[in-house]
Amino acid sequence: MKLLMLGGTEFVGRAITEDALARGWEVTVFHRGRHAPPPGTRALHGDRTAPGGLAALAEGRWDLVVDTWGGAPTAVRDSARLLSGRAGRYAYVSSRSVYAYPAPAGQAEDGLLVDGSADADSTAYAEDKRGGELAALDAFADRALLVRAGLILGPYENVGRLPWWLNRIARGGPVLAPGPRDLPIQYIDVRDLARWTLDAAEAGLGGPYNLVAPAGHATMGTLLDACAAATGGDADLRWTDPAAILAAGVEPWTELPVWLPEDESYDHMFGGDVTRALETGLRCRPVTETVADTWDWLRTLGGPAPQRSDRPAPGLAAEREAALLGL
Repeated sequence: MKLLMLGGTEFVGRAITEDALARGWEVTVFHRGRHAPPPGTRALHGDRTAPGGLAALAEGRWDLVVDTWGGAPTAVRDSARLLSGRAGRYAYVSSRSVYAYPAPAGQAEDGLLVDGSADADSTAYAEDKRGGELAALDAFADRALLVRAGLILGPYENVGRLPWWLNRIARGGPVLAPGPRDLPIQYIDVRDLARWTLDAAEAGLGGPYNLVAPAGHATMGTLLDACAAATGGDADLRWTDPAAILAAGVEPWTELPVWLPEDESYDHMFGGDVTRALETGLRCRPVTETVADTWDWLRTLGGPAPQRSDRPAPGLAAEREAALLGL
């Protein structure tokens, strides 16, 4: 298999690239040159947002293109159109954010979607991802695979959610743990996403698939317990009632990464029906493995974890945490 990875140097793109290399595939990585791609790849350089930025892709044939773009849909449109006659399939890593808010718990791939356009400039994340889907479908039709990922965790994370929890718990002491402890969460390990995406594309699958672990695969309790076990610190997880957290003005998801109170936002994010993905081979590793491997990766960095410049660094300030815990 010959793979063209659009991106391929950070988080999702890197995990997909490494999985393809492990299969013995021939991998070409098209990127801007800001980060080194994994060894063993062929690199092509260009900026999809600049005039003439796709020139390096003017020639070549591939069995599969994988695209993780999350900005202006026009970038997906231009790439997909350019490659439609020279690539077998196009896998676009989209998002469950394309479902109109609030999506009910248990929603499958046929749910109501936000508006989007392949010809749009960047507007908002959900609309941008939907526009990217439409661009892929327009150029590749049933040869387009739409990977609607939910929360993505694992090594190489550059959004900062799991790294924040790991670093906070590693510091030890009393830790504000947002309850309830048995609150189910849905996420996908980036390596499980990579494996399923390449398997599905190789099998000729097309159309949309929700890609997260089944509901109940993990809870806030198993996630934070795994963080404590991996870091080996003396953290004291103090499970706190959601009402008290919200009354203090703490922002779910941003100040307390991953966590959402049980309301319509929770159903929207953590209530996806993943039957189609499970029936087509999705396998999800235990939360303990995701957490331990992410901690191992963090310790190899010799510095802070990477952080995307277009995303604010998540986490609760120490003084706000202390106040909430009455310290």
